[in-house]
Amino acid sequence: MLHAVIMAGGSGTRFWPASRNACPKQFLKMGGDQTLIQATASRVASLIPAANTLVVTNQRLLPLVAQQLPQLPSENLIGEPCKRDTAPCVALAAAIALHHDPQAIQVVMPSDHVIQTDADFQKGIQFAADLVTQDPTRFVTFGIRPSYPSSAFGYVEKLPEQPVTAGNITGVQAYAVKQFKEKPSPELAKTYVESGNFYWNAGIFIWKASTVLDAIRTFAPEMMPPIDEITKSIGTPNFDAALQEFFPQIIGKSIDYAVMEHYKNVAVVEAPFAWDDVGNWTSLARLIPPDADGNSVSGNHLSIDTQDSIVQSQDGHIVVTVGVNQIIVVQTPDATLIADRNQEEKIRQVVKDLQAKGFDQYL
Repeated sequence: MLHAVIMAGGSGTRFWPASRNACPKQFLKMGGDQTLIQATASRVASLIPAANTLVVTNQRLLPLVAQQLPQLPSENLIGEPCKRDTAPCVALAAAIALHHDPQAIQVVMPSDHVIQTDADFQKGIQFAADLVTQDPTRFVTFGIRPSYPSSAFGYVEKLPEQPVTAGNITGVQAYAVKQFKEKPSPELAKTYVESGNFYWNAGIFIWKASTVLDAIRTFAPEMMPPIDEITKSIGTPNFDAALQEFFPQIIGKSIDYAVMEHYKNVAVVEAPFAWDDVGNWTSLARLIPPDADGNSVSGNHLSIDTQDSIVQSQDGHIVVTVGVNQIIVVQTPDATLIADRNQEEKIRQVVKDLQAKGFDQYL
């Protein structure tokens, strides 16, 4: 049976000041009627029942998850007491799924991506699940055909001479994976794109829960003793206490470094859906049609001789820009960001500097 795992522990620092510790990026609306995490849950709802949908997040965000996803059982909302990267999240989710279903096939996905359309996404997931059913030792990941040589994404190299198929779903392509490559230099990214054999790594995985747990035990064995201790308490009143005690003992790694770069039987499905990781304000602007001057605007904005800018304002507030180009303006009730659009990566430094200066109320 299919199970969903929604990873929702990110902090979204590149979206400051809209994204904060108390309400990070995945709980915001990004060009749609639903928040990102609501859209993620809705996307799989027709394939996977709520009882089989697990959300793993930061412990302090549990009330917000429960508020935004009231359809999910409370026991399916797992709060990590500290940040330990994605491999421990995957291991814990696999152990929980196996407690309920020894044959569980999991769809593991981030909570903060924009995907269109749901029907195309579901088609791709079903195809990937068929690949895993055909070969239970296989891992499946989704690749996005790159539209430009980005150095911000990880890459997956396919073996074009080794296509893989399963089931009767048509219009979806998959290949054996040669290797995973983390974020390359701009020059190397250009060669990847020109080769035609590389995809952006979407960070969406499908596998048998038992298989991925065995793989973590093989390639990252130091991670498993605390997970095994927590596993003993699944389904008992002691689970929360065990999570508090043992989860901080885990040596955290990303699932890409811990397992995917070492595992040999991996297939990549060329995503049949439109995908955007919405990693920063500029990427959000791609979801908002620009005005005649190239400005992407959400909220009230009066523009006088302003071009190629991103403006976000909240209800009851108007932002006025005069004679400026390529800037980012984000207004919230207690903080306002004004930045050169070409220096957007420095927004992450803003969060660090605020913390260093003791301005915790703005984080």
